[in-house]
Amino acid sequence: MTVTENTVALPAPRHDGQVSLERTLLLRRSVRHWKDKPLELEDISQLLWAAQGITDARGLRTAPSAGALYPLEIYLVAGRVSRLSAGVYRCRVLQHEISAVTVGDVRRDLCQAALQQQSVAKASVTFALCAVYRRVAVKYGERAVRYAHMEAGHVAQNICLQAVALNLASVAIGAFHDRQVHRLLQLAPDETPLYLIPVGRPL
Repeated sequence: MTVTENTVALPAPRHDGQVSLERTLLLRRSVRHWKDKPLELEDISQLLWAAQGITDARGLRTAPSAGALYPLEIYLVAGRVSRLSAGVYRCRVLQHEISAVTVGDVRRDLCQAALQQQSVAKASVTFALCAVYRRVAVKYGERAVRYAHMEAGHVAQNICLQAVALNLASVAIGAFHDRQVHRLLQLAPDETPLYLIPVGRPL
């Protein structure tokens, strides 16, 4: 791990896991209760790579995107991760690193924004998928919203399946107050939160 000011370079992801795709599909479940144990920075690296990792010299990624325009931004709400301070981080996909937005554990605040769903407060981390619709609208017009939402589904499933392969578990959450999440993550005006995905070590 390399830390430069407020940026953390993540460990290189693995491309040869020992759990088959079929096994992850069989075992994936929505889990809402977690052990009180931290994730490792290697887990964060692998989950982020599964979500939007670069898989091609042209910059193509693990999840399909309409026109390869990539309208999603991913934020990490970290609570318990070894060698990583609690806080909100913006995921920088091209560099495979994360940069701090705010410092401090905001999981309970995010839980309140998510209608008091305790899985958000107790999970080691939560990934927040956010859309910048204009990136797709420049080419696809009114269909931009549809395409961005489809991509969020692809990315969410990648995270959920990678979690299983790491002996972790996740739950996909769409119920939350948009404005509260927007404020808590300090999103840009053109960023819209779509999905929260808590991840932790299952009981």
